[in-house]
Amino acid sequence: MNGADTAWIMVATALVLLMTLPGLALFYGGLVRARNVLSIFMQCFGLAALMSVLWLLGGYSIAFGEANAWWGGLARFGMLGVGPDTLKGTLPEILFFAFQMTFAIITPALIIGAFVERVNFAFVMLFSALWMFLVYAPVTHWIWGGGIMSDGGIWGEVGTRDFAGGIVVHETAALAALLLAIMIGPRRHRTTPPHNPGMVSMGAGLLWVGWFGFNGGSQLAADGGAAMAITVTHISAAAASLSWAAWERIKFGRSSLVGIVTGTIAGLASITPASGFVGPLEALVIGTVAGILCQEAVVLIRERIRIDDTLDVFAVHGVGGIFGTIMVAVFGHGSYVAQLGALVMVGVYTLALTWVIAKGVALIFPMRVDKEAETNGLDLSTHGERAYDMNS
Repeated sequence: MNGADTAWIMVATALVLLMTLPGLALFYGGLVRARNVLSIFMQCFGLAALMSVLWLLGGYSIAFGEANAWWGGLARFGMLGVGPDTLKGTLPEILFFAFQMTFAIITPALIIGAFVERVNFAFVMLFSALWMFLVYAPVTHWIWGGGIMSDGGIWGEVGTRDFAGGIVVHETAALAALLLAIMIGPRRHRTTPPHNPGMVSMGAGLLWVGWFGFNGGSQLAADGGAAMAITVTHISAAAASLSWAAWERIKFGRSSLVGIVTGTIAGLASITPASGFVGPLEALVIGTVAGILCQEAVVLIRERIRIDDTLDVFAVHGVGGIFGTIMVAVFGHGSYVAQLGALVMVGVYTLALTWVIAKGVALIFPMRVDKEAETNGLDLSTHGERAYDMNS
């Protein structure tokens, strides 16, 4: 065991959990109507708790076990036989388990942005549980767990390069989000603006800081590689924030707070798969392009295709993650065959399994609340609470 590596990954684990609680909760919560903000918090907290338990009860084993190239098996169910001295590289395996658990928490939590303000809470919980076991964990094994897409796998000696989750996290979550947005249908009140842009900004700030653990921690060591990953992450986020705001200014004559912080997330998502391979100038290019590319993707999906992916999960996380994955090959750090092949294979698998899971869960719990509940807001109709009491 290396003490410095262990200490850093402990910090990184806390930072990645910070991304969901409270980062994503605040970011998403500020973007919805005031009558739905608690439903966002509830979904984020509920998923954090549920994914933690399920990661222990099989998720980690499927992702990082050694059964075969397609799935990891169940030998690590419940982390039986893993003690404080059991190692995974230079780290205690129980710490590696905890670090990867925070990724399993945020990935299904990203999906909820597509169907906020109209989804049935019970559907979210059961769908996310099955989706983590059947989509997230197997894909994690294929790319990070020594599976079919790693070095020496189906792409040959050079496997898929996905440093911190452009495919494993962002593509899978974003494609699932887009499909579910289509299946559940648009909101009845699509033109309502974000109720609290300040909350959105605070959430984005927490995500930005937490992303240092997301990308820097994926080095799994306290070394120069982790330092470079953190630095390029920051540069890409900064560049995308500026390019998004500048592009808004060119198109609309003004730059918005919600816009610039959305650009931040676009830059962070785009650098994620490349953060362990590129340098600062390459990160500057990735972030600058991502701010414009993801903004145009928002326009395409919202206004031209007319899909109510409410909080732009696919346009920001999906397009950003896919773009960053391709840029790994563009900058010569990976194989085009492995990068593009993984995007296609994982994409098809994610869409197919997401559809099957959603249809199956819908037989038990309806996807969508009724019209009255949607009009009154999910906070009161589903959870019996209000975020704001103006009379108190």
